[in-house]
Amino acid sequence: MFSHITVGTNDIDRAKQFYDQVLAAIGLRCQLDDRVAGWLCYVPEGDSGPEFLICRPIDGGKATFGNGVTIGFNVRERGQVDAFHKAALAAGGADEGAPGTRPHYHPNYYGAYVRDPDGNKLCCVCHRSDAPGLFP
Repeated sequence: MFSHITVGTNDIDRAKQFYDQVLAAIGLRCQLDDRVAGWLCYVPEGDSGPEFLICRPIDGGKATFGNGVTIGFNVRERGQVDAFHKAALAAGGADEGAPGTRPHYHPNYYGAYVRDPDGNKLCCVCHRSDAPGLFP
């Protein structure tokens, strides 16, 4: 559905350190590292997209997060949600909701929420139940 999603950063080196750790936990790798120009691009292992991009704002202004905006990463296993959350906190992110079920979304929703060092809100979610092969 999406070609790419982009979030801004005010410190591209700090963002690289954060996202390398956090996105590796869910199988994404940095495909493009152009910190001179201010761009990072992450894609799923063995794939070319969709892309998750981090950049300094093109207009030269300060990067800000969107109030009400959450970037959600979909994973196949609940353990990946746990690993994402743990990696984000270890890399300097802020907790916005520990891993767990959110039955008010649907019975199999298992997610975690964090903020990156620039304040962008990220979610990692598994929509599968604990039982292998079942989907909501």
